[in-house]
Amino acid sequence: MNYFELFEIPVSLTVDKGLVQKKYFELQKKYHPDFFSNESDVEQAAILEKSSLINKACKTFQNTDETIKYVLKLKNLLEEEEKYQLPSEFLSEVMELNETLMDIDDSNVQQVETQVNQLEKALFSRVQNIIEYYDEERTTDEQLLQVKEYYFQKKYLQRILDRLDGMRNIAPSR
Repeated sequence: MNYFELFEIPVSLTVDKGLVQKKYFELQKKYHPDFFSNESDVEQAAILEKSSLINKACKTFQNTDETIKYVLKLKNLLEEEEKYQLPSEFLSEVMELNETLMDIDDSNVQQVETQVNQLEKALFSRVQNIIEYYDEERTTDEQLLQVKEYYFQKKYLQRILDRLDGMRNIAPSR
């Protein structure tokens, strides 16, 4: 049973977080291990496993990137620890940003962050309709492969943003 079946919601790249919360509480009421303390060890183990699955599903659905990753895996378009080959044009842009990070100071942290955010928005605009209007019956593997590329590109950009956050946190106090 996949997470969407468990939560009785349609497969989507963007889930209704309010509906997910509602379904989460319903499922936790129904399958919380404390309600099965008088059951056999086998039944308790099964309920504990189901409760764990509910928690993992909810956590996945709360993060759009994790939801995208999960759907790509469901569709057998993404493998765990996959080494995805990104376009050289994108890698060149990322390399330039990383070089900028080597010589960065407080005055241009915001500038680099703005560049990264603008690049991410431009990348998202290419797949926005696919992500927002995903339909399991009509969305093609080719379209999902575009989303996959966006997913990996966004991971690269997130690492840069994380580095910028780290630089802010270690900046000398005055």
